[in-house]
Amino acid sequence: MADSVSNSVTASTASATSPAAPVAPAGEIIIQGITSSGQPFRPSDWAERLCGAMSCFRPEGYAGRNAHLLYSPYVRPTVLAGIKSVVVSEALRGIEPLAYHFVMDFAKDNDLQVVVACLLPEPGAD
Repeated sequence: MADSVSNSVTASTASATSPAAPVAPAGEIIIQGITSSGQPFRPSDWAERLCGAMSCFRPEGYAGRNAHLLYSPYVRPTVLAGIKSVVVSEALRGIEPLAYHFVMDFAKDNDLQVVVACLLPEPGAD
């Protein structure tokens, strides 16, 4: 995801549990490490901890024998505009709904900002 930080982002703010929240074409939700009052969320390694807890949710055969060393492709930490964030793939909802709701409830319970977004390719990257 760090490489795709330079990609354009189309986003709309949505509630962490809003059932009518729009689903982005790429199907990604970004949980930002900022509370609704604008304060940074602590501890500073919250994104890595959350993604580590979700690392067991992955496609069959993903990353082979080193899979235990990697984050899940469905829940991964990143930094966007200097803000620690977690990118959650909408695919997780279909694969393991309870895991998806766990992550979204984490955002809601900790009053974190949630953005529904889709990453767009760079112009001229045809």
